Amino acid sequence: MDHYVTGTVIKALREKQGMTQAELAKKIRVSDKTVSKWETGRGFPDVSLLEPLSTALHISVPELLCGQAIVNRNRSANMMRSRFYVCPVCGNVVFARGDALISCCGIQLPALEAEEPDAAHSLKTERVEDEICVSAGHPMSKEHFLSFIAYMTPDDCEMKALYPEGNAETRFFLRGSGRLYAYCNRHGLFMQKV
Repeated sequence: MDHYVTGTVIKALREKQGMTQAELAKKIRVSDKTVSKWETGRGFPDVSLLEPLSTALHISVPELLCGQAIVNRNRSANMMRSRFYVCPVCGNVVFARGDALISCCGIQLPALEAEEPDAAHSLKTERVEDEICVSAGHPMSKEHFLSFIAYMTPDDCEMKALYPEGNAETRFFLRGSGRLYAYCNRHGLFMQKV
């Protein structure tokens, strides 16, 4: 993992719950001196204590590890605020309708930041009746390929997987203006408006 729980986080969460070091120590069956060491940065909780510690502090283990409470801020569910996450180890793609704490293969995944496409990552679109045909002149070798193309509108997102040695093309039912996203395994996420 990129993060591990810090003493500052433990202290802030303990104080938020109105607990003393001794009370927290009793709940997780350690000494108050141990809690004091954590909070002053002279030690870290053993991994076996993360679950009891998170339970005592009324927070999930991922929230404890990243040091931030995850709060549901219902932002009217606008799909255009959605985020993509891709695991660099296994290639797993995760789509979330906003910022999220996502981990895969033991790694906390950052949300991908979409760039404007360059000539190699530009998508060509053609309207055929009620569909939009999307293609790219991108290489599709085993080492360098587009792994997905997504079509996002304010109320919907459709993602199509692409595979090495296949064609860099797909079709979507036309839903109006929106954004096209393409993910290159070497160069990251690209976005262009439809």
